[in-house]
Amino acid sequence: MSWQAYVDDHLMCEIDGNHLTSAAITGLDGTVWAQSPDFPQLKPEEVEGIIKDFEEPGTLAPTGLHLGGTKYMVIQGEPGAVIRGKKGPGGVTIKKTKQALIIGIYDEPMAPGQCNMLVERIGDYLIEQEM
Repeated sequence: MSWQAYVDDHLMCEIDGNHLTSAAITGLDGTVWAQSPDFPQLKPEEVEGIIKDFEEPGTLAPTGLHLGGTKYMVIQGEPGAVIRGKKGPGGVTIKKTKQALIIGIYDEPMAPGQCNMLVERIGDYLIEQEM
């Protein structure tokens, strides 16, 4: 399966009538493997900040999580595995695998838990596949 199919068929799929706003799968270096049309252009320093927070959980909390220039308040996640952010009625979930970042961005009416489920399910599958 192509990386784009993971984004199109599994991340951008409908869940209880809702969809993610945008999604992407990137390498740990920030190289985009696949993305939805509206996914923001990531800046190198944003990817570096995300990777640093996975290595040293809590480093993003004081400054916030930035994606394409949009700032999200960091909320509870799973240290070293999942970063979650909130901005107004929406937010973001980022799951780290051995080789990739799975990123899902949502807005109301999608619930944070729905975004978490979509992103983390794909991430867990890729971890099982040693990806």
